[in-house]
Amino acid sequence: MADGGLYSSYIANCVFNALASLSAVLLNSVTIHALRKTLSLPTPLKTLLLSLAVSDLAVGLLVQPLYIAFCVMEMERPIKNYTFYSGTYYAFLVTGNLFFLASFFGVTALSLDRYLAIHFHLRYQELVNHKRVVLGVVSIWVFSAILSLLRLWTPDHIIFLIFAIIEVACLITAAFLNYNIFVAIRRHVYQVQALEVQPEVAQNVEMATIGRMRKSANATVCVYLVFLVCYLPNICALWIRALTSEPSAVKHFKMLTLYFLTLLFLNSSLNPLIYCWKMRDIRHNIMNTILNAFSC
Repeated sequence: MADGGLYSSYIANCVFNALASLSAVLLNSVTIHALRKTLSLPTPLKTLLLSLAVSDLAVGLLVQPLYIAFCVMEMERPIKNYTFYSGTYYAFLVTGNLFFLASFFGVTALSLDRYLAIHFHLRYQELVNHKRVVLGVVSIWVFSAILSLLRLWTPDHIIFLIFAIIEVACLITAAFLNYNIFVAIRRHVYQVQALEVQPEVAQNVEMATIGRMRKSANATVCVYLVFLVCYLPNICALWIRALTSEPSAVKHFKMLTLYFLTLLFLNSSLNPLIYCWKMRDIRHNIMNTILNAFSC
């Protein structure tokens, strides 16, 4: 059985993840239904949000229950049924890495989509069509599946380093894109406000277009910032595990890793709240879905 401090950490993480798993499943199920009914969203943006919501739903539906089962078995060492323990552990590794990587690439793709929509808004529909976005989403999931399976046959210190490099690259790329999104939005607003000779109707149409782009950009930036807060501690732990092989260091970070993973899982419950907060059309559809469910 685990020592006292570690045992308490396992208990706390099991309880919190049980609640977070339920909220992730419910919130993302409602969000997926609302996204499908929201006709005002551009099709590429809707496709990317649906992909991200599906990965968040899978975290609550598969990854967190497997994580709880793994923590329970870790508390009761020595393991009597090693085959079941190994199966649970490897199922957690594969599904966890699959959906975490899909979320990483999904957030980066979402930032890239909003960057192209703002910087090339006149050519956006030409550059970003539904077929290309679907191909990109499929590529994200296939690449994530390959990397998650690679985890099973690659030494820990090597795969930790690979994952850490990929995740840091995605975070830096998304940060660069989101910074440029805000700079471009602010520049467009100043330009439209300065066009005093422009007809009022045309100016209002232009401001409305910029307003819609700014709302979706704000939502994308919020998704990225919350994603950064939830994932950054685990990324730091990956770098530490990749750069050291000392048994004492590995043991020292074991308890912290439990909380880092729980914080990472929490992101799946927070994303639907961000969509509801920052995107009015999605919020209305989510509220209508909830009201219809209660009325039924």
